[in-house]
Amino acid sequence: MNRYAIFILIAGLVSLTLIMASYSQEDMVTVDNSVFTNPQRTPAKFKHDDHNEAAGIESCGECHHVYQDGKKLEDESSEDQSCSECHTATDDGRKPGLMKAFHMNCKGCHTTAKKGPVMCGECHAW
Repeated sequence: MNRYAIFILIAGLVSLTLIMASYSQEDMVTVDNSVFTNPQRTPAKFKHDDHNEAAGIESCGECHHVYQDGKKLEDESSEDQSCSECHTATDDGRKPGLMKAFHMNCKGCHTTAKKGPVMCGECHAW
């Protein structure tokens, strides 16, 4: 390979890395609902960084939880995974389905904290 080809290859890899990084949670504006074949509502509005700043959330593990033997591991985080990697579209008897998991995690926190949206149209609105 000549130097020009190596330069093009490296530039391409750097560009790909930058493109992949641009699709991070920081840029998120809705919760991904693509796993659902027939969604009943629009995706929930959710600006990841704005939410965490307003809520004072610093630990990724608060939302991106990891469970083992039915217990939440406090020092673990699943932020490098999609929620649907663990939660399927429907309940499987061991863990809640994706929609129930979102509602339990998000709506549950809002209810406990007594702030944040809890009604359907407050999150699923466009």
